[in-house]
Amino acid sequence: MENISYYIALLLMIIIGFFLVKKVAGCMIKAVVTVALVILFLALYYFYIGR
Repeated sequence: MENISYYIALLLMIIIGFFLVKKVAGCMIKAVVTVALVILFLALYYFYIGR
């Protein structure tokens, strides 16, 4: 019985870890896209309007 509870706990930890990484990765992807868009808009402003 001890082995079964160990595997159940391991499976739960893997599932919880997967969901946490998915949430964090989704947030990080959104942050990277936002930063990239801001840099793009700043570059467009500098090259076309700023001169």
